Amino acid sequence: MVKSLLFFLLLFSYTYAQEGNETTAFLDTNNSQEFVIVQEKDPLIEKIKSFIEPEVYNKNRRFIDIVFSPRTDYFKNGNINVVKVIATLKENGLLKLFFNKPKELKLHFKTNGSALFFVKLMSDALRNIGYYRYVTTSSNFNKTEFTWSISLKSEYATDPLILQKELLKSGCTITDIQRTSATQWTYTVDMIHGFLNVQKLQDHQKVKLKRSLYAHWLDVSNIDIITIATSRRNNWYPYVAYYDEALSLLKVIKKDRRSKRVTIKIPTSARYLKISDIYTLKNVTEDLILYPRANHF
Repeated sequence: MVKSLLFFLLLFSYTYAQEGNETTAFLDTNNSQEFVIVQEKDPLIEKIKSFIEPEVYNKNRRFIDIVFSPRTDYFKNGNINVVKVIATLKENGLLKLFFNKPKELKLHFKTNGSALFFVKLMSDALRNIGYYRYVTTSSNFNKTEFTWSISLKSEYATDPLILQKELLKSGCTITDIQRTSATQWTYTVDMIHGFLNVQKLQDHQKVKLKRSLYAHWLDVSNIDIITIATSRRNNWYPYVAYYDEALSLLKVIKKDRRSKRVTIKIPTSARYLKISDIYTLKNVTEDLILYPRANHF
């Protein structure tokens, strides 16, 4: 009788495992006629189910088992490779990112790095993928984590693959993604190797900055002195700021008068330079010309 029960239980365990769960069965030593069943959810299946609607999963359950085989391919260093999971769902037409009409999209970002640096990195990445108008709804920093939340009107949810591609340009990677609903996503970003994806100035290499309504950011780690020149037709009121590698402000130079040429020495700990106008960059209608120099001792 016990053998028959054990066979039935093992058969049940196998069948249940096919549904995306693992079931462990063992004999209760206190009563040989009873079995204890421990059900363990499959973390990969649970992550897949979090990205798609229940009816989509139920309809394509067998197909999902096939396309996500072998499952070991979707783990990296013991963790689920969420970006690869998203890619597979997209490739097989299982992930829906577009809405029937514009909706309020809520995005939450988490990291363990510098708050200012992270907001700058994410702002640049969002702008580069087409998100220009959003509102910061909250931000929170504690000893181990910084969280930044934004809200915007959109006809589609952010494509995680496009966002990951953009973040990689700055040395950052997405380590986890949580989808609370179709319009609410949380991204955990590793920025331990992060840097601003901006042009690096080199000794005696002249650079032209085209007209822009956004501040110009540059990497000045290889130079010591810079001259910024502009044409007579520009009405530039200089605003130049220097930051260290964590984007902590080191020095600001502001001139409340029209300037055609400014030469400044770069602080030794500076990594980044921001060039703007104390009023508006609409004042700068033509190129700014940079003449960087490095001291050779």
